[in-house]
Amino acid sequence: MQRRSALKNLAMTLGSLASLPAWASGWTPDSLGTVSTLSISEEALLGDIVETFIPTTTTPGAKSLNVHLFVMRMVKDCYGEPAQATLQKGIALLEETSQQTYSKPFSEGDAAQRMDLLAKLSALTDPAGQAFVSMVKKLTIQGYMNSEYYLVNVEKFNMAPGFYHGCVPVPKLAVNGTN
Repeated sequence: MQRRSALKNLAMTLGSLASLPAWASGWTPDSLGTVSTLSISEEALLGDIVETFIPTTTTPGAKSLNVHLFVMRMVKDCYGEPAQATLQKGIALLEETSQQTYSKPFSEGDAAQRMDLLAKLSALTDPAGQAFVSMVKKLTIQGYMNSEYYLVNVEKFNMAPGFYHGCVPVPKLAVNGTN
């Protein structure tokens, strides 16, 4: 009896784990829904951070694809409370470091200053800064690579590869199973 209930619980757990990140592949800003873990100013700063990692060139940047919403959604739904605290501490620490270094907010710096600030934050002895930069960079790359834009326009993703040709005649030898 206990083995059956244990197997049932294990199957339910594996099923829920398999279906949880299903939205994370081929996501669109509409599929993310409303995510409000950060204030509006912190959300804008997170948008500038992801744009620093993947800037706009001939292709859209991470901010224009709303990858910062993906990062917020992943941290809220798939990571624990420590990661959410790390995200908020990291944003505050980045803004504080920007004020100390360049006497202006992170969002007003140019691309070189922004990259310098992120490098300084990841080189700090404070583990919150390193964890923040590592987590946001990883999630930015993951979100960009799994965005609908990237999968359709860069990877040329095809939902059902190959084509079905129903009018192709089947050779008689294959139907009869003889040579």
